[in-house]
Amino acid sequence: MILITGASRGLGKYIFDKYNTFDEKNVYGTSNNTQVEGIPNIVKVDITDFKSVENWILSIDNIKDITLINCAGLSYNSFAHKAEPELWKKVIEVNLIGTFNCIRAVLPLMRQQKYGRIINFSSVVPKKPTPGVSAYSASKSALWGLTKSISAEVGSLNITINNINIGYVNIGMGIEQVPPEYQEVIKKQIPSGRFCEPDEIFDTVEFLRNTPYVNGASIDINGGLV
Repeated sequence: MILITGASRGLGKYIFDKYNTFDEKNVYGTSNNTQVEGIPNIVKVDITDFKSVENWILSIDNIKDITLINCAGLSYNSFAHKAEPELWKKVIEVNLIGTFNCIRAVLPLMRQQKYGRIINFSSVVPKKPTPGVSAYSASKSALWGLTKSISAEVGSLNITINNINIGYVNIGMGIEQVPPEYQEVIKKQIPSGRFCEPDEIFDTVEFLRNTPYVNGASIDINGGLV
């Protein structure tokens, strides 16, 4: 059973649609700000509210063999000395606390069933000094420590948790906010000379789902960008 947060747009939607073509009865997603019509398996959930997340999990019948893919995310661009504290905080609430809420909601079931796969989407940004993204960078680097700690708690129970550190992908907010002329500048910094394709992310998700010995890892998908 596959649970995908942020399934209404960008990379989350791509992954949801991909899995949904295989088995639409066992793929469930969340949305918050984007209206989704005609897809009953995507429901409105505020992942920053644990009760909202918990109610979503409880609403799914016969939930088992869970893969949780945390795609929901938020970005806020501002130099630190100009940043609005509440907007800065909101990024942490969605990207870090929201991700934890989803993990916390499914872990008891995973522990009981002795099976689980948790895949978080982090970023290469914390490794690459980038002005104006302190909130996003802080939230994504925090996932590395979160993942390491939880992997030590659940590794003996056939539960894995890993991060995919995404570079620039031809989909979603990561590339939407980059002007076309600057995109060409970025490509020149990437040894492969191109942005990542969504199917390469999907293949990495499948690798992590099917490789139980990979646990507590953060895998860079960035074309060699340093």
